[in-house]
Amino acid sequence: MTETSKNKASGKIAKRASLWELAVLFLRLGTTAFGGPAAHIAMMEAEVVRRRGWLTHEEFLDLLGATNLIPGPNSTEMAIHIGHRQAGWLGLLVSGISFILPAVLIVTGFAWAYVRYGSLPQVTGILYGVKPVIIAVVLQALWSLGRSAIKTKLLAVIGIVGVLLTFLGINELLVLFGGGLVVGVGQLVMRQIKNGRNVLSLISASPLAIFFQSGTTAATTTAAAFGLVPLFLFFLKVGSVLFGSGYVLLAFLRADLVERWHWLTESQLLDAIAVGQVTPGPVFTTATFIGYVLSGTKGAAVATLGIFLPAFVFVAASGPLVPRLRRSVTAGAFLDGVNVASLALMVVVTCQLGRSALVDLTTIALALTSVLILFRFRLNSAWLVLGGGIAGWLLYARVHI
Repeated sequence: MTETSKNKASGKIAKRASLWELAVLFLRLGTTAFGGPAAHIAMMEAEVVRRRGWLTHEEFLDLLGATNLIPGPNSTEMAIHIGHRQAGWLGLLVSGISFILPAVLIVTGFAWAYVRYGSLPQVTGILYGVKPVIIAVVLQALWSLGRSAIKTKLLAVIGIVGVLLTFLGINELLVLFGGGLVVGVGQLVMRQIKNGRNVLSLISASPLAIFFQSGTTAATTTAAAFGLVPLFLFFLKVGSVLFGSGYVLLAFLRADLVERWHWLTESQLLDAIAVGQVTPGPVFTTATFIGYVLSGTKGAAVATLGIFLPAFVFVAASGPLVPRLRRSVTAGAFLDGVNVASLALMVVVTCQLGRSALVDLTTIALALTSVLILFRFRLNSAWLVLGGGIAGWLLYARVHI
C-alpha cells in the first residue's frame, strides 16, 4: 500500500497544499463559481476532496458543519477553513482573500459602469428584465431552505411569528436572535423538566428574558447622516450577525439603508442585488456595489472590509470549539431557530422588493417564467439572470425605438 493510500485509509490528509496552490485554486473558483453558496461548496468539495485529496470527506463535512454554526457567508468561510487547515494562518488569509478578490473586482467594475451609465436606456432595459428574475431566484431559495429548516411544528410557528413581527416593523435582529433564543432556551427547559429540575429560576435568568427586557431599545432607530465610518460599522454588524443564506442580507440592507437611513432607494437596492446575482463569487459582494454607489472606491473598500472581516475572525476562533458545539443539543436548537427566523426575514423582504420589481404584465410574466424554469429544470440562476437581462434589453429597446 502506498503512503497516500495509507493516509486516505487512516482518514489523514493525503497532501498538504502550498500557499501558491491555495491562491491559484481559490482565485479560479472566485472567478467562475456562479450559482450561490451551495454550488460554491459543491465545487470546493470536488476540488479539494475528490480531485486533489487535500481533505477526506469526513474532514470536509466537519468544516461544513462549522460554517453553519457561525454567522457569515458560508462558501467564503469554507474557503477560509480549508486554507487554515492546509497552511495555518497564512493559508486562512490567502484562501479567503483569493476567493473574495475576483468577485470584488468584477462587482466594482459593474458599479463604476452603473454610476456612470446607469441612466442610459440600454442599462435601464437590462435591469428591467433582471429584477423580476431576482424575485424568482429568492423564491427558489426560500423553498429549498424552508424544506430543510422547518423540521418541527415549533419551528413552523417561529417562522410564521417571525414573518408577522417583521411586517409589523420589529427590528430584524430581534426577530433573528429571538427565534434562536426561543428554540434554544425551550430545548434547555425541556431537558431540565425531563431531569426533574426547577426551571422557573432558569427561565427568569435566561438570556431570552434579558433579551426581551431590552428589546424595545434595540428596535428604536433614527435616520443617520452618511459617512464612511457608519458604513463600515453597518456592514461589520451585518457580517457579524447574519446567519442562514446570503439572501437574508437583503432584509438587513433594506431595513437600514432604505427604510431607516435613506442612503439608497428601493430601485438602487434591487440593482445592487441584481449585480450580486449576475456575478460569480460570494453574494456578500453586494456590499461592494453599494459602497461604490454611495462613496466611490473608498466606499467599496470600506463596505467590503466590514462585511467580510467577521468571517475571518469567526473561522479563526471557532476551530477549537467546533467539536463541543457539534455535541451540544442547545446550540443546535438555537441554530435551528435562527435559520427559521432568517427565512421569515427573507419572506418579508421578497414581498417588499416584489412591489418594486413587478411593475407591469411583462415583468410579472418574466418572474413567473423564471419560477417555472428554476423549479422545473433547475437551471443555474446566473444563466437565468443573464437571460432576464437580455430579454429586458430587447423588450425595452423595442418599446423605445
